[in-house]
Amino acid sequence: MSSERYHDHFIVSWDQLHRDVRALCHDLIGRDYKGIIAITRGGLIPAGLIARELGIRHIDTVCIKSYHDHMEQGGLEVVKGVDHDGDGWLLVDDLVDTGNTARAVRDMLPKAHFVTVYAKPEGRPLVDDFITEVPQNCWIQFPWDMGIAYVEPISEQLKKQESDS
Repeated sequence: MSSERYHDHFIVSWDQLHRDVRALCHDLIGRDYKGIIAITRGGLIPAGLIARELGIRHIDTVCIKSYHDHMEQGGLEVVKGVDHDGDGWLLVDDLVDTGNTARAVRDMLPKAHFVTVYAKPEGRPLVDDFITEVPQNCWIQFPWDMGIAYVEPISEQLKKQESDS
């Protein structure tokens, strides 16, 4: 996989993430889960938000490394697993993209209810629930990967351009 496959960006703000997670939780409420398993690292924040909304206190992790250099997806490495088949557990990740990570986790936890906040077409069939579909060629910019920076006013930018000329 290469960053060349991503032609567009889908920017998710903190507010948007909270709205999307709450919408996903409306579909999950009323089910009895033993706990949540977050797929690290991307699933950590959505799992925490879902735990809050559903009143779940027990959170575990499955640690899988698949993106090795920002947008470059490589081979999967399971850093930490769990010792059960997922029966009664809610499995959470931020997104499903190509499905590589999802397939590996589905093999590990076939009985878990697998949810992601965002889903792309190639991976969508592997999850039980998601809230927003994103085109396959979109790179999703999550708020935890972005920084807030000062943007100079246009008038100041113009002054600098004039002085540089």
